[in-house]
Amino acid sequence: MPLTSSMEDYLEAVLVLQQQKGYARCVDVAEFLNVKKPSVSRAVKELSKKKCLLKKDDGTLSLTEQGWQIAQQIYEKHQFFTRQLIEAGVPHDIAAQDACRLEHVISETS
Repeated sequence: MPLTSSMEDYLEAVLVLQQQKGYARCVDVAEFLNVKKPSVSRAVKELSKKKCLLKKDDGTLSLTEQGWQIAQQIYEKHQFFTRQLIEAGVPHDIAAQDACRLEHVISETS
C-alpha cells in the first residue's frame, strides 16, 4: 500500500535530520515538521508497521532500507523542485514550500 504524503514527509524529515545531526528523535521530527509529538508517535508506529522505520531503545529513529529509498527519492524531488523554482525567480521559502507539495504528486518516471 502506498504511503500518504504526510508519511513521506516524516521519512524525509528523518533522513534530513540524520544528515544534519547524525541522529533523529521524535522530538526532533516534531520540531522539524512543526507538528505535535503525538502526531510523530502515530506516524512512527504506522511507518514501523510498514517496515520503513525503526525506533531504537535509545529513542532514536532509523530508516530501514525501504524507508531510506523512499526518503531519498522524496528528498531528491524536493531539492530538484526547490532549485527549479528558485531559478524561475520564486523566493526561497515559497519555493521550498511548493517543492514539498510537488514532490508528492509527480510520478517516479518524471
